[in-house]
Amino acid sequence: MKAGLPLLVRRSLRQHALSSCITVTSVGLATGLVLAVFAIREQSVRAFAGGPLGFDAVLGARGSQLQLVLNAVFHLETSPGNIPWALYEAVARDPQVVRAIPYAVGDNYLGFRIVGTLGELFAETGDGSGPSLRVGASGRLFDPDKREAVLGSSAARETGLAVGDTFHPYHGLVFDESARHAEEYVVAGVLEPSNTPADRVIWIPLEGIYRMAGHVLRGSGEPYEPGANAEIPDQHKEVSAVMLEFAGPQAGFLLDQTINKQGKVATLAWPIGRVMAELFDKLGWAIRVLGLVAYLVVLVAAGSIVASIVNTMQERRREFAILRALGARRRIVSVAIVAEAASIGALGAGLGFLVYAGIFALARAIVRDQTGVVLDPWGWHPVFAMAPLAVVLLAAAAGVIPARLAYRTDVATHLVPAS
Repeated sequence: MKAGLPLLVRRSLRQHALSSCITVTSVGLATGLVLAVFAIREQSVRAFAGGPLGFDAVLGARGSQLQLVLNAVFHLETSPGNIPWALYEAVARDPQVVRAIPYAVGDNYLGFRIVGTLGELFAETGDGSGPSLRVGASGRLFDPDKREAVLGSSAARETGLAVGDTFHPYHGLVFDESARHAEEYVVAGVLEPSNTPADRVIWIPLEGIYRMAGHVLRGSGEPYEPGANAEIPDQHKEVSAVMLEFAGPQAGFLLDQTINKQGKVATLAWPIGRVMAELFDKLGWAIRVLGLVAYLVVLVAAGSIVASIVNTMQERRREFAILRALGARRRIVSVAIVAEAASIGALGAGLGFLVYAGIFALARAIVRDQTGVVLDPWGWHPVFAMAPLAVVLLAAAAGVIPARLAYRTDVATHLVPAS
């Protein structure tokens, strides 16, 4: 009789196919939600706290480190202000600073942020591991003395701009048709996809930001508007942020002491990963709430297993009585019910991976479109092993209630022919 146990389970699932499919679907949705909540959170932390583009820190105006990182690294926030060119030069001269790349922001094109910078951003990194950002074979880097631009891959794709096309920047970080600048820029190149926020940026020469009509420089403390062909004195220049790559952690520690703890002019966000990790820590309550909801959905799914099997118990009592009459022990009948519930849980857990794949694909597309960051679809998380096992065990536990009902089935009563 034990050898026929799988046959009993398959026959029961097939006989009550509709209710079984509905229950499996509910378990699958619950499992997929649990997988998505924990795996997507883990992937998000890895992606956003990983120090994109190989930089270790961001130097910017006095204020929030988080705002500075979101603005300069992820291009999501407004700039907290500007710092004078002299501070950028002083930090760049530090022997422990491998790279210091200034950014100037304040304009956009169709909502894609325009960032003024230097060509060194696209040069090889200090450790020789290759360029962080590469211009595609069909284009080239912008000329610092011309109105040219290099577009991130996502910015090029969504705006429809290609090498040789022209566009007019718009003032501000939010697209407003009435705020168009008169200057016209030519697309010199398009970056290869880097799966970083840089893919959603339009890069132009730093001087281009300075000389944009309506922009006023206050690096010296006094307003200064550059002339058409006049050279801009360094004391009037200012930058929104400086991306820094250090030779070692000691440089970050020393600059943190000098700028954050002793200075009052600027803020050093270091290390970038720690700043972003603190953001996720602050949002931990939201993750816990989502996790609680996921657990509750799993419990509801377990309840649906109980309801599904119990609802068929009345019509199955005669079947159980016949099995008992043929020599099946009560324990075998009860184990068959528990095995059926566990099978429903196992099928639902398998379906849950498909549900998770759908949720992850949607979340991945949203995160990529909004930030340029790409989540890793193959990233491992212990929940992939723990959740299915827990679901199967919970389903088996849920089968105990109908199993007890089957155990108590009276053979004589249910073998009496129906009149």
